[in-house]
Amino acid sequence: MTAEPPTRQGVTVTNPILRGFNPDPSILRVGTDYYIATSTFQWYPGVAIYHSRDLVNWRPAAQPLNRLSLLDMRGDADSGGIWAPCLSHDGELFHLIYTDVKSWGINESFKDSHNYLTTAPSIEGPWSEPVYMNSSGFDPSLFHDDDGKKWFLNMVWDHRAGHHPFAGIVLQEYSPAEKKLVGPREIIFTGTEVRVTEGPHLYKKDGWYYLLTAEGGTSWEHTVTLARSRSLHGPYEVHPQGPLMTAVDAPHLPIQKPGHASFTSTPDGQWIMAHLCGRPLTTQGECPLGRETGLQMLDWPEGAWPTLAQGGHHPVEHVQLPALPPHPWPEVPARDDFTGSELRSEWMTLRAPAELLGVELTGAGLRLHGRESLMSRHSVALVGRRLQSLHARMRTELEFAPDDFQQMAGLTAYYDSRNWVYLRVSHDETAGRALNVTSCENGVYREHLSQDVSVGDSGPVQLEVTYSGSTFQFAYSTDGETWQPIGEPFSAGLLSDEHCGGLSFTGTFLALTCQDMSGRRAPADFRWAEYTEF
Repeated sequence: MTAEPPTRQGVTVTNPILRGFNPDPSILRVGTDYYIATSTFQWYPGVAIYHSRDLVNWRPAAQPLNRLSLLDMRGDADSGGIWAPCLSHDGELFHLIYTDVKSWGINESFKDSHNYLTTAPSIEGPWSEPVYMNSSGFDPSLFHDDDGKKWFLNMVWDHRAGHHPFAGIVLQEYSPAEKKLVGPREIIFTGTEVRVTEGPHLYKKDGWYYLLTAEGGTSWEHTVTLARSRSLHGPYEVHPQGPLMTAVDAPHLPIQKPGHASFTSTPDGQWIMAHLCGRPLTTQGECPLGRETGLQMLDWPEGAWPTLAQGGHHPVEHVQLPALPPHPWPEVPARDDFTGSELRSEWMTLRAPAELLGVELTGAGLRLHGRESLMSRHSVALVGRRLQSLHARMRTELEFAPDDFQQMAGLTAYYDSRNWVYLRVSHDETAGRALNVTSCENGVYREHLSQDVSVGDSGPVQLEVTYSGSTFQFAYSTDGETWQPIGEPFSAGLLSDEHCGGLSFTGTFLALTCQDMSGRRAPADFRWAEYTEF
């Protein structure tokens, strides 16, 4: 994110403030610390929590779902797994509500969305063993009322023929003593005519209960809807001015898809809204960076409805936030030599902990023991990080000695198991150890070079992928100085929600990976990796 010098009114920040795949933000203030939790879907560890003290500078603070007892996504569908977490605090403990969606699809009647609760005394943990809540729908949240009671909400999924699948927002009391939901379940809100009502969050202010929801789906029709009631149980009256925020009528705006919002306040009573957003390459075009997180300021007089501080209902790219004391964090080095005892927080694996997927830190680099193909949803030796800019480069140095065409390793731009582009080192019967660029586009596999390019029988190979706006291209080097482009440029939109099935939910990752379909688990050693933006 970028920020201009503070003005009398505040500091101007450019959205999104969490760049690259960071959807469904749940924002929370505890004292003078601000936290945002975002969805991670099939990426592991589950849930990304960021921390700020000035609303401008954010750093990764926790990845709480980091052990199998809390989360095991092996076999989960692409864009399944962690949907829309909710982070809250009751004065003693952090509470994290999350969903693990095991199966879902455009034409599938069922979701199998299991909702859980884990708690911790601090944001770093330790996080408790999960409490199972229900499986009636996704986008759960927890509301702590001022009388001490806790209330669980989620949307209800109706699989029956002839019924709208988004059946409304359900409310039920949660008993911390019994560690279960108790009492009756009741639908408190069925949404507006926009429908597709999800993402509920409850807030209490000036004697009113405010119910914040997302409507219209998570693409161009995405909408922030607000309703309120004097009673927790309703009925809820919808904001008289219509949507609190949407861009459905403004496709020209650089910030699109605003929705799935949450609120927090500053100590002096100013209100901020975090929300999902996307930045398309063209008007309502493809969003290779996925769904990101932005902030907007609210005007919220006592007893009145809140409105966007800038007026209207459109998100702004440059937003004025309160001028809190600046609090930058230390810069993270662009180059990672993998010399620590654990992976740095930007690196993630697919569906399971790194140690179960053939990932090893040797002290001299990152070793990946070949596992299943990139089309697998079970056991893939892959370590990736978010692409956060369309002007970026990743480089790595690989030592790998395959002796079989079923063994390969290299650098991939990855969206999901059906969509990726891969510069891989493998073995060819004629060329020996050699390179090729392969891809999978909505399940269709291709090899882009008619002949593999030999890189000699031994020695390190440097690999590179560079994003230059609307395209990306791979390159390689055998001496670390002279780089040779390999293959043709690809459209950046190839790896986007819009291109990859239309209802997929993750952005592009750049990843190191290794496969061995022969079952011998050949090792690939990555000596370093470097991600830079320009």
